[in-house]
Amino acid sequence: MENADEWKFPHSLRPNPEKLLFNLDSAINSVVKVRTSIPAAAFTADVLGTERIGSGVLINNSGLILTVGYLVTEAETVWLTTNLNQSIPGHVVAYDQSSGLGLVQALGSLDIDASELDQSDLVTVNDDIFFISYGGIEHSLCSKISRIDEFAGYWEYLLEAAIYTSPPHPQWGGAAVFNKKGHIIGIGSLFLQEIFEGQNLQGNLAIPTSILKSIMGDMLEFGRSSAPARPWLGMYAVESEKTLTVNSLARYGPAELAGVLQGDKVVGVGEESVSTLANFFRSVWTLGAAGVSVPININRNGNQLQLVINSIDRNDFLLKPQTH
Repeated sequence: MENADEWKFPHSLRPNPEKLLFNLDSAINSVVKVRTSIPAAAFTADVLGTERIGSGVLINNSGLILTVGYLVTEAETVWLTTNLNQSIPGHVVAYDQSSGLGLVQALGSLDIDASELDQSDLVTVNDDIFFISYGGIEHSLCSKISRIDEFAGYWEYLLEAAIYTSPPHPQWGGAAVFNKKGHIIGIGSLFLQEIFEGQNLQGNLAIPTSILKSIMGDMLEFGRSSAPARPWLGMYAVESEKTLTVNSLARYGPAELAGVLQGDKVVGVGEESVSTLANFFRSVWTLGAAGVSVPININRNGNQLQLVINSIDRNDFLLKPQTH
């Protein structure tokens, strides 16, 4: 993430409080900086780093912060800083693998008001939105929803109705996406540059907060959804022209142990052919919960091979939050 003091949006791209139906200052100040430290031995340390900085948004007056999961995964320490320069420690409450959302509890009183989660689920293309990271009005962006579509990530991740926004916010991780009523509809997750319908587009991907309705209770009680964990293979494939290629493998993960190699082409799961990441993930996940054996068909240098991967729960690879 960029240093919050080194850039500002021009006035033309910032929200105008005089034209809004909600208290912009309150919404902006409900977004806080989230800084985490992760042990060097953590599974995600090599990819995501041991020092992570992003945003989160206060969603109730008891100090509960909603953020993106990769900021808090395997976190050893959490610090929360408001735009009013108040800093207090936090504790990771939950991380939901399927949605990619995380919850942090502030370990002290925050001198800011919470923002409300949207309850209507009426999110449509071309809606005006406000993409706000920590750092005040200078880091608040007027944006639009460019499309609502599925998103498949190589790390075995799938959102059915991801929110795509444009123009992009450079400090997207954990930022809050507000609608015109000042309610939170999404949490910033990624920067995207892609070709869509012949156009080269830049923007952000936000996780819809509507996902929380069905899992919030579980996250608060168990630290994750109580639904059976999806089978995880530790096989990171990329999609290009309807071809899936294994780009990398989790060290000592199920796919590596089963003999999958970097460069293998994934052509099927059992009797079903696959050519997209989304189709591949769904084919694996329909076989059962974590622990199920996954028959996979690959093409290796022109040779057709059949391997069986003994899947696991990805959470088994992660360090657990310390209890408080």
